[in-house]
Amino acid sequence: MKTVLYIDCCIRKELSRTRRLAEAFLDRLSQRQDYTIETICLMEEPLSLLSGDFFFQRERLLDEHRLNHPRFRYAHHFQQADRIVIAAPFWDLSYPALLKVYFENVCVDGITFGTAQNQLVGLCRAERMLYLTTRGGNYEGSPSEMGVRSLEALCQFWDIPHLDVVAADGLDLGLEPPEAILGRPIQQAAALAEKF
Repeated sequence: MKTVLYIDCCIRKELSRTRRLAEAFLDRLSQRQDYTIETICLMEEPLSLLSGDFFFQRERLLDEHRLNHPRFRYAHHFQQADRIVIAAPFWDLSYPALLKVYFENVCVDGITFGTAQNQLVGLCRAERMLYLTTRGGNYEGSPSEMGVRSLEALCQFWDIPHLDVVAADGLDLGLEPPEAILGRPIQQAAALAEKF
C-alpha cells in the first residue's frame, strides 16, 4: 500500500475552483486499492514562519541532531510519503504564501535533504509529485508563472524525479464559460489518477 500525501492549500475552501480540480483527482484515486490518502489542510495547521525564537529553536535542535522533535513532524510526514499531491491556486505569479511557509517547515537538513560528499542530496521517498492549480489569466508556459518553476526546483532538491502539473488557465478572461474551461483539466486530473 502506497501513501499519498495531499496538501490542501485551497485558501477559499469550499468556494475554491482548485479544490474542485483536486477532488476530481482524489475521488478517482480513492477508487484504487493500492493507495491510502492522507490529507493536510494548511489553513487548519498551526504553521509558523521561520523567524525570531521559532527560527533559533530550529537551529538549536539541528545543532543537537534532535530530528525527532515534534516541530519536525511536517518534514517527516512529507519525507515518508510515496506520492505528493499539492492543490493551490495561482496567486501573485506563484502560489499562496501559506504553501511557502509549509515548505520552509518541510525543508529540514537530515530529513528531506542532506549532504553527501559535499553535495546536497534529496532524501524524500516520493517518486512523483502532482501540482493542481487554477489561474484566472492565461499563464500556461509563461516565464512569469513562478509556482511551477519553484516546484520543479524543489522536486530536484528533494530528489522527487517526476512533477505532473494540471492547470485550468484563463478562468476569468471571459473567453469561455469557466465551467467549460475547468471541465477539461478535471478530466485530465481524473485520467492521471489511473496511472499515478
